Amino acid sequence: MPEKETKEPRIEQQPVEQGAENVTLENLESTSGIYTEQANQEAQLAVDTPNQEAAATNHPDDFYQQVLGSFKRKEFSEEEINQRQKEWQRYEGIEDKQKERRRVNDFPDYFFAGFWIRLFAYLLDVLCIGAITGITLDTIYHLGGWSSSGHPFGLYQLLSLAIYLGYFVLLTKFNQGQTVGKMIFGIRVVSFTEADLSWKTVLTRELCMRYVLQFNPFFYCGYLPVIFTKEKQHAGDYFSETSVVTINLIKAFNKQANANM
Repeated sequence: MPEKETKEPRIEQQPVEQGAENVTLENLESTSGIYTEQANQEAQLAVDTPNQEAAATNHPDDFYQQVLGSFKRKEFSEEEINQRQKEWQRYEGIEDKQKERRRVNDFPDYFFAGFWIRLFAYLLDVLCIGAITGITLDTIYHLGGWSSSGHPFGLYQLLSLAIYLGYFVLLTKFNQGQTVGKMIFGIRVVSFTEADLSWKTVLTRELCMRYVLQFNPFFYCGYLPVIFTKEKQHAGDYFSETSVVTINLIKAFNKQANANM
């Protein structure tokens, strides 16, 4: 018997119009563009949000942020910024006050010269000053026929004051902290914060404070702390961070230390 032909069902493909295909592609492209634009907006929002929060935190009126901002505009390095901050501390009066100043000279209490030996050294200095004044100033006035008496702030008195203060200033600065009286009694002025006495220290101690302490009887009491303070400092020593030590004690101590080595 002849075999029967089996007919497979035919699925007819619907023709796709060219216009419909174009519309579909255009829709896909536009949809993709929308999604891409939304993604870009979300990413930009994620970036801007922390910046806005930081801007809200760092208010433009914040002085510190303005200063840092000026540094950034001038392209200072972090090291330069820190250096300028340290330099500006002196305008606040806090430089080196957060910690105790390092001492260059730190002596035991028994190295400091007491009240009486310093008084005797001063009396010898007064004799030396009187001799210098008599040889120079009195001689000039005598030869000129001028009178040294008169107004307490006359020329003679001012020149005598200059000799008096100049004696202590120059010898203390250029003779390693020793006047003639201090040399005889073996004592000298030392600074706690300087290896050698600077002009600032000498002028503070021997010019400013000596004038204040000795030319107003009320301030004579400024010398009394030498009696009962452990570092034997009077008011002038305190303001100049100095004191007076006995040289022979230091020499004996150093000699003993070298012998024990």
